[in-house]
Amino acid sequence: QVHLVESGGGSVQAGGSLRLSCAATTYTRRYICMGWFRQAPGKEREGVAAIYTGARSTYLADSVKGRFTISQDNAENTLTLDMNSLKPEDTAMYYCAASFAPCNPARVSEFIYRGPGTRVTVSS
Repeated sequence: QVHLVESGGGSVQAGGSLRLSCAATTYTRRYICMGWFRQAPGKEREGVAAIYTGARSTYLADSVKGRFTISQDNAENTLTLDMNSLKPEDTAMYYCAASFAPCNPARVSEFIYRGPGTRVTVSS
């Protein structure tokens, strides 16, 4: 059974920081692709960051480069997104997503497994 749970969302003022975590459980295999996408009200899903462990490939959306960092703890099968210098336009539901199959990290919003999401609100 596959299970992803996000934590760490909340409300901050512009310029602040948050750390999102994703705890992933799988009883048979480890994910080889994990990442984050977000969706703001009335907007399309947007891939934020992802790691393709097999290819040692990392993706960061242009909109978050220099502000967000993605990291993975393979031993614990957890994923972290450190978000700094947050802007009001970062306000969205953030979802952890994962795949057992090789992936294009830039297409993280299409990964087959995803968590229920955690809300991030950035006020100006």
